[in-house]
Amino acid sequence: MTSAVVVGGGPNGLAAAVTLAAEGVDVTVLEAADEVGGGARSSEAIVPGLLHDHCSAIHPMAVGSPFLNGLNLERRGLRWLWPEIDCAHPLDDGTAGILHRSVDDTAAGLGADGRRWRLLFGPSAERFDALSSAITGPLLRVPDHPLALARFGAPTVLPASAVARLFRTEGARALFGGVAAHTFRPLHYPMTAAIGIGIITAGHRYGWPVAAGGSQSITDALVDLLVDLGGKIETGVRVESATQLPRTDVTLFDLAPGAVADILGDLLPARVSRAYRRFRHGPGAFKVDFAVEGGVGWTNPEAHRAGTVHLGGDYAELAATERDIHAGRMPERPFVLVGQQYLADPGRAAGDIVPVWTYAHVPHGYTGDATAAIISQIERFAPGFRDRIVGQAVRSTTEMSVYNPNYVGGDIITGAKDIRQLVFGPRTTLNPYSLGIPGSYICSAATPPGPGAHGMCGFHAARSALKHLSRVG
Repeated sequence: MTSAVVVGGGPNGLAAAVTLAAEGVDVTVLEAADEVGGGARSSEAIVPGLLHDHCSAIHPMAVGSPFLNGLNLERRGLRWLWPEIDCAHPLDDGTAGILHRSVDDTAAGLGADGRRWRLLFGPSAERFDALSSAITGPLLRVPDHPLALARFGAPTVLPASAVARLFRTEGARALFGGVAAHTFRPLHYPMTAAIGIGIITAGHRYGWPVAAGGSQSITDALVDLLVDLGGKIETGVRVESATQLPRTDVTLFDLAPGAVADILGDLLPARVSRAYRRFRHGPGAFKVDFAVEGGVGWTNPEAHRAGTVHLGGDYAELAATERDIHAGRMPERPFVLVGQQYLADPGRAAGDIVPVWTYAHVPHGYTGDATAAIISQIERFAPGFRDRIVGQAVRSTTEMSVYNPNYVGGDIITGAKDIRQLVFGPRTTLNPYSLGIPGSYICSAATPPGPGAHGMCGFHAARSALKHLSRVG
């Protein structure tokens, strides 16, 4: 029987393990923490009964994941729940750009920009299932639907600023810019439109749901399936050297590239080692969970129904703050993401006390405290918020990298998504999962298609490993 070890038990490590185990490979997952899940973990915090997601929280890419959707995980407790509104981006005048799952509903709320929004996102959302396999894997391969992919892909090579200029209203510009800012890059850089267009298109097809009972439910469902397939999980095992690895037919690493280079040392080909040690990490996330009495009192009424709220002011302000954090400067008003998962999943609340999930974009390795800045940004669009806070829990960029070593300097998307790393992953090669050592692969979010609890990085790396096994077998 062939065997495999997967180092790291985040969503991608578990996805790789499930993919291998389903083909009869004897798989063991080694996880340094006391529990698997990486960023897809949840727990009660601050107030008894109040459920908070640790990192990954809203799942427009996971709900449509070809990998997850092929596993019938609803039988194992995974259930998706949707808020009434996917995302709101409030402005200082009390208005907001509102993102609905429906393209038509979103367009209707954007006034003069409705037609342009519909033209940009409507056709790709309708064809998203056909495009999904191409955009959730390595980009350098022959697509199944080249014409549809070309139509979708053409604007993704642009800077987000160029796409934002297509819109005439501040609501539409800010709404698009806030989603594009998930790339943690200055919005005038090439290809910063890609993540924004991808997330919005996926959302128009599948919405921005949460996992019932927290993102931990995704992890629990994958663990349950893996164990049923005969896979094993060992927690509290920190692999720091190749000498700790058991002898197996294939080895996969759900780790940041630098950690892989540290573990394998001279076993890595020199060109791979150089690339992995030069791998660039992006800005950080400073996370604060709040326990809030009665919810957030947003000035904009539709923000009360939105699962996600982006706080960054108008497009010009948002672009300026993203330039600042990339340059290592902490802005006075950082871009803040607010998650109101309890709106779709009321069981996360404890009576009138609700969990509010937030993080701010901050410079890489930021050592300051962004808590006051986060509260001030929320107060800006929801006066009186601080008076409703009954408790809070902070996870700084330093604590982020302790919680999950893949989050170097607070970089929760595992690597700067510049052109080269977005297209190729950790190094320039046609197979971004290969380590250049037969039977050894990287499967973390540093590889295509990138961050999220979709499991596609692990799936593709495991498929590469299975091809290797078929050749040597």
